[in-house]
Parts: sequence; C-alpha cells; structure tokens
Amino acid sequence: MIKVFGHKSPDTDSTGSPIIWAWYLTEVKGTPAKAVLLGEPNTEAAFVIDRWGFDKPEIISDVADDEPVIIVDTNNPAELPDNINNADVQAIIDHHKLVGGLETKGPINITIRPLACTATIMNNLMGPNADKMTDPIKGAMLSCILSDTLEFRSPTTTDQDKALAEKLADDLGLSIADYAAEMFAAKSDVSAFSDAELLRMDSKEYGVGDTKFRVSVLETTAPQMVLDRKDSLMASMSDVAAEDGVDQVLLFVVDILNEEATMLIPNDLTKSVAEKSFDATVNGDSVVLPGIMSRKKQIIPNLKV
Repeated sequence: MIKVFGHKSPDTDSTGSPIIWAWYLTEVKGTPAKAVLLGEPNTEAAFVIDRWGFDKPEIISDVADDEPVIIVDTNNPAELPDNINNADVQAIIDHHKLVGGLETKGPINITIRPLACTATIMNNLMGPNADKMTDPIKGAMLSCILSDTLEFRSPTTTDQDKALAEKLADDLGLSIADYAAEMFAAKSDVSAFSDAELLRMDSKEYGVGDTKFRVSVLETTAPQMVLDRKDSLMASMSDVAAEDGVDQVLLFVVDILNEEATMLIPNDLTKSVAEKSFDATVNGDSVVLPGIMSRKKQIIPNLKV
C-alpha cells in the first residue's frame, strides 16, 4: 500500500491532494494507495473533509525504511518525515520551487509545474481519466484550487487553475463565490487554537543567509479575530522559535477580501525584515502590506535581513 502525503501543517491542498491521488491510483490505476497526513488539518481543510464526506486521513509521525510513498505539494525535506530519505519515494507532484535534499532509491517520476495548486497538476496528469472523478473528488479538487488561489485573488493563479475550477464548479452545480465564502469562513475561525498552534498552523521554515525563519501565514476574511490577539501572539513567538530551532517567527495575517497582509513587528529584527523586504515604513508593532497575498510568490522570495 502506497502512502500519499503532503507537507507538515496540512492546509487544504496538502489534505485534498493526497485524497485525490490516492483515489486515482486505487480506483483508476489499480494500485492500492492511502492518503495520510503529517499533522492535524487546518480548519478549512477539516471543513472540506466533512463537506465532501471523506474520512479524515490517518495522521502519521514518520515513515519506515523502504516504505513506498508519494509526496505531493512539497519537495522540501524540512516539511517531511524525518526518515523520508530511507523510505521508497516513488513520485513527487508539486508546484513549489525545487529545494533539494531528497534522496530516492532509484529513478522516479517528478512533476513540478508553475501552477497555483497541486490538484490542478493532478488533473493534468490524469488526462482523459479525469472524467472518471466522482463528485467528492471533484469537490476536493475545487476546494484545493480555491484555497491556494484565494478564489483567484492570489498572484499565483493561472488561467489553467481558474478554468479548471470553473468547470468543476459547473459540474457540481456550485457557485464559486458562495462555496469559497463557506471555505474562508471555516478558515477564519481560529478561536479554538492556542497562540503556538496559530503560529505553526500554516508555516514553512526558510533561511535567509544564516538566519532561520518560520514564516507563518494566516489567511482570513476576519483579520481582526487574529489581530485582537496580537500581544499574546508576539509574546509566544520567541518560545515557538526556540522550540522549533529557528531564529524568528514571521507572522503575516492575510486579509483575503481587502487583499493585504498585516505583519506583526515584535522586535528590531522583524522591523528590519519588513523595511528591507517590502519597502515598508514601520511605526509600532505591526505594518500593513498592501497587495501582499502569497507567501510563495511575494513573501519568501523577497525576504531580506
């Protein structure tokens, strides 16, 4: 049985895409596969699982030597199980830049394409077999695209992502605007999470020179719900950074509807990062960054210390 999984801190794409690909391998290709997660899905991903009637995939902490796996929505060893290089990685399907550091047992299929969403790539790879998708699988695919593109607001959105989402929504008889609003409402309800959980919920480790960051992004239609916790979130950043072995947590609260991000500024390092990376003028413990929506395309590539 092949295990299919995405990155740690699973968002909708890293939850839905393993479900989609495990279905495709099992039901279409006749290769038994199972979707698993590397952590608890975020609130939006949990909503999608429930909305389309899936069982929550098993959460695993590591993989065994020689265990057959397929990696989706990442190729970064820092976002994968510790023992990943001893597993039998059989394929990678991703839409992020190539990081390096993964080692495989032999030649494998690697598909990395500049699209907004892993699920869009999977639709391409299915070819004519995409017509065999069930409504729940179509729903998962639509959800992945709307999440990763922020309903086409993100600069990562391509014409292909948008056209596929519109076709899927038409097939399902859904209004994209209405369904996306449901998804984003689920994503915005973070009241049950601790500060540390929020800082890790949708985050990636990234180094700039000798400085290691945990770059956290919270996408929401209710930014004030997060910003009301600004003081306690900033107080928690140093503990999270120390526990995770990084120098600093950077938190960006992305306002989906107003298409801007608020970056929290707890110290001189984060102030310097904001001013050098985004040409911002910082006065106080936060700064609004107009137009900043994408960690992949607008935040991480611009980080300077």
